Order: sequence, then structure tokens, then C-alpha cells
Amino acid sequence: LHLLSRRQRQMCIRDRLTIMLLHFYKMTGAGNDFVMVDNRDLELSSVLDKETIEALCDRRFGIGADGLIAVEPSRGKGGTVRMRYYNADGGEAEMCGNGARCFGNFAAALLHHDKSAPLPFETMAGIVTATFEKDGNVTVNLTDPHSLQLFVLNADPAVGADVHFLNTGVPHAVAFLDKLDGLDVPRLGAYLRYHSAFSPKGTNANFARILSPGHIAIRTYERGVEDETLACGTGMTASALLHAVLTDAPSPIQVDVAGGDTLKVGFQRTGDRFTNVTLTGPADLVFTGDIEL
Repeated sequence: LHLLSRRQRQMCIRDRLTIMLLHFYKMTGAGNDFVMVDNRDLELSSVLDKETIEALCDRRFGIGADGLIAVEPSRGKGGTVRMRYYNADGGEAEMCGNGARCFGNFAAALLHHDKSAPLPFETMAGIVTATFEKDGNVTVNLTDPHSLQLFVLNADPAVGADVHFLNTGVPHAVAFLDKLDGLDVPRLGAYLRYHSAFSPKGTNANFARILSPGHIAIRTYERGVEDETLACGTGMTASALLHAVLTDAPSPIQVDVAGGDTLKVGFQRTGDRFTNVTLTGPADLVFTGDIEL
């Protein structure tokens, strides 16, 4: 990443109206795209409210993104810095796997971090560590998944398959289908997202297809975006781990996403318990710019 200096936000006075220019970076992790901002001095905290974040993520009238990620100072909980993640609707979420990889690359550039060493950072879901691969990919070790539930919905008539559940930092419902082409992901995703089985907070929804043992493809409906996204890191992780539970597929598992990339989910498994879960894939800078708030 070629980042400009930290002090890129400019203030000017025009006709007694204070106008703030927000310097931002646009990044993508396998098609899951994010507005990235440097808030280490916490100066943006008062202006990045729900409405502003939603406007920035708007694809027609804003920058356009699946979410916004801010780098903030550590709270002394074991991370070098803190990751704040907001969905496109402006609501804060616990974690985002693709966002965590982008955050790792972004924070490393801001901090002039030596990429031969891992970079730990704080999230609402716990400590996540980014490791930088020689091929340019980023690996993040995710927090241990929990709340595994098989057959939450048994042969659901709307989905046409069993629906399982796993929390990989955020909640995910997963259904394994025979085909994904032509699937009405917005309709079926919204059906599962608001299903009473996952109330009151709702869930993200993933539809997976087994391509071969240890290799799956997925399509994901993300809560907060309220639509299909090209990739979802915690969603592909949940789908891969459930594939392991249901078929005994070993680590690592390859996951093809709608954005066209293939990512890798690694893990250690003891029965239905997973530890040392990792997600490896791209985290790329798309462009930088300034936008008036």
C-alpha cells in the first residue's frame, strides 16, 4: 500500500460553514469491499455516525462499499491497534473476515509494520492476528467459533435443504445445495436472515455447494448489507467448518466465492470443536480519495 501522510483530513471555512474533507482508502478482500479510514487520533468519532457511514457506503451517491472500517488506538487488550467495523447500513458489527485481512494490510502500512512479523489487533469478537504471506495474500487467525447447531431447520421447504448454524465471530446460517447458479440469494437470504429460528439478532445466510471433498463454493447474503455480497470471510469460514463437520473433510478447505477468488480456511478440529482457525486470501488497495462530509 502506498499511503499518504496521516494528516490528510483538511478543514476549511466557506461562508461561515465548516466543511470537513475525509481522506479515505478503498480496499477489497476477494470482492468484499470497504471504506478504510485512519481514526487513531479519534477525531472522526464524532462525525462517523450511522447516517454518515450509510451515506459513504452508498454505491450511487457515496463511495460505495459493503462496510466501513476504522483504525483506532488499542484499548490495552492485547492488540497493537483496534479494528472498528461497520456494515453498509451504519450498524457496528463484531467482526468481518475479509475486512480483517484488509485491516491488517492497511494498519501495517499506517504503522510502518515489518511484515515479516504478525500484527495482532483488537476486535469486538476478540484478538485477531494478521500474518503476511510472501505471495501478497494475508492470513488472519480468527477467534474460535461457537454455538454450532446442526439441522436448525430440517429440510426447510423454502430453502430446499437442511440449514445449519455456526458463529464465527458473527452468526451464520449455512445450507448445502446441489447448485448455486440461478439461486435467488436476496430472497432466500432475507428469509433466513429474519427467520424466527435466529431471532432476535438475525443471521447472515450462506448457500454452499460441494465441488469436491475439501473444496466448496458459496454465495452469501450479509446482514447489515441486506443483500448478496461477492464474498464474506466469516461466512466462508462457517461454511468450510460445517463442511468439515458433515463430511470429515480435513484442513485446509478451499472456498470459491462469487467474486471469483478461491480462499483457504485452515483449522484444528477435535470433534465438533475448532481451534486455530485461519482465513487466507487477498487484501488489495483499489483507490484513495477525499470526500466532503
